[in-house]
Amino acid sequence: MANWELRNCCNHDQLVFLITLAFCVVVILALWRTVVLLPFKLVTVFLHEASHAVACKLTCGHVSNSYMQKGNKVEGMQIHADEGGMTQTRGGVYWFILPAGYLGSSFWGMVLILASTNLLAARIAAGCLAAALIIVLFVAKNWTLRGLCIGFIIILAIVWVLQETTKVRILRYIIMFIGVMNSVFSIYDIYGDLISRQVHTSDAEKFAEVCPCPCNGVGWGVIWGLVSLVFLGVATYFGLVILSQS
Repeated sequence: MANWELRNCCNHDQLVFLITLAFCVVVILALWRTVVLLPFKLVTVFLHEASHAVACKLTCGHVSNSYMQKGNKVEGMQIHADEGGMTQTRGGVYWFILPAGYLGSSFWGMVLILASTNLLAARIAAGCLAAALIIVLFVAKNWTLRGLCIGFIIILAIVWVLQETTKVRILRYIIMFIGVMNSVFSIYDIYGDLISRQVHTSDAEKFAEVCPCPCNGVGWGVIWGLVSLVFLGVATYFGLVILSQS
């Protein structure tokens, strides 16, 4: 049975999970402004933009490469080397699509962190991420995104082969690192765009026009940031619960 109260925490696997999680956070913050993290940041931006696209699809959108005058369409996705991105959509539920970027990134971060607690789940997560990257190749609007998709598909394939054929078994740690990166990047991005400096073209500023808040975009940014922290906390708690059965 699951140890929901986490009594007698922590066993070996739980300690490894907590130490690895903390190590990932420290490494990400220490190397934040270096080129080393750029590929992982771009993957995070990809998941941010993909979340917008998924939200459009869930509100009766359709994926298309071509420009459409009518209907609900994801017209294309762009990821830029400066860590910016854009998803062009038509139709759909605007108030649902806008927060899906920040919150979706945090959600996927939580899912990937939890997937890292089990090798089978990590394999499934890596396969799903590779499949998503392949699908996005068909809606990519620039070569930065295409190159990112191809590059990470190759990286995931190499890590998978090493996992299955050698003693270099790092698949779970790569999945956790990407998950933590998504969680940290979402919180950092919200702070950078809405609190330390107000970017009037941000998702939160646009959302404030649809759903007014006394603090405008900053207010929504704070709310979304708290939700992102909750996702990270939930991932940590459920990760410990899962590993309590080890």
